Amino acid sequence: MASGSSAKKVARLAQKGKGKKVRFQGGTLFPSIMAIVIVLGTALIVYSRQSAPSRNTPPTINDHWHVSYGFYKCDGFLNDLTGTLEEPRTPEYVKYNIHSHDDGVIHWHAGALATGTRAKLGLFLDSYGVKVSTDGITFPANQNNGESYKTSDLKCKNAEGEMVAAQVQVVVWDQYDNSEVSKKYITDFNNIRIKKDGMAITMAIAAPGADIPMPKSAANLPELGAVDMGGVTTTTVKGATTTTVKGATTTTAG
Repeated sequence: MASGSSAKKVARLAQKGKGKKVRFQGGTLFPSIMAIVIVLGTALIVYSRQSAPSRNTPPTINDHWHVSYGFYKCDGFLNDLTGTLEEPRTPEYVKYNIHSHDDGVIHWHAGALATGTRAKLGLFLDSYGVKVSTDGITFPANQNNGESYKTSDLKCKNAEGEMVAAQVQVVVWDQYDNSEVSKKYITDFNNIRIKKDGMAITMAIAAPGADIPMPKSAANLPELGAVDMGGVTTTTVKGATTTTVKGATTTTAG
């Protein structure tokens, strides 16, 4: 058992040590290196998770999806994007394999950089040089006359008939033939996921709370997609539509 004097010495040493910094042998170099290693390691882990291939998450490179899209201003649709990007092939098309056929449809062939969780609306917009942000919608010179619609100076009529400052909003329907279920985004538009075949997306600059309609191409999405995949669409009795794709035939009532 420690004597009383020994206990007092321990107490005095402990008192002297209060408030003093612990120093590593060799100064601060070693802990600084360790801190840098930890930061770099964390950054590499985050990067690898974001850039790792999504081979098992649709769309895969074997999928060919079709998504109806449209640009909407105040109370009406703007022109669809023109040009297939295939002839001549643009660097963006080679990179992502995403384009349209002047038909209001995104044809998602899913190149390696546009598969799985990487499949986002921003890839399609980048392919055509269109900018959609909270500040507005801007088209390149070869699309919609190069118009730029800014929330800072555009006013649209709201439900009460008042002219109010416009807001950029993107409405997404998971299924082109179900207008009852949708989700509205008011920011981070480029990161909207393309997560299934047959979606519909309207990119609008309109009054806040406006009733944004589905794109015009949504009504004919199966037929438009079939033509792109080599299908032949014909009209039969009473407006029914028969579409043949690689030997498979489907009939849709008119």
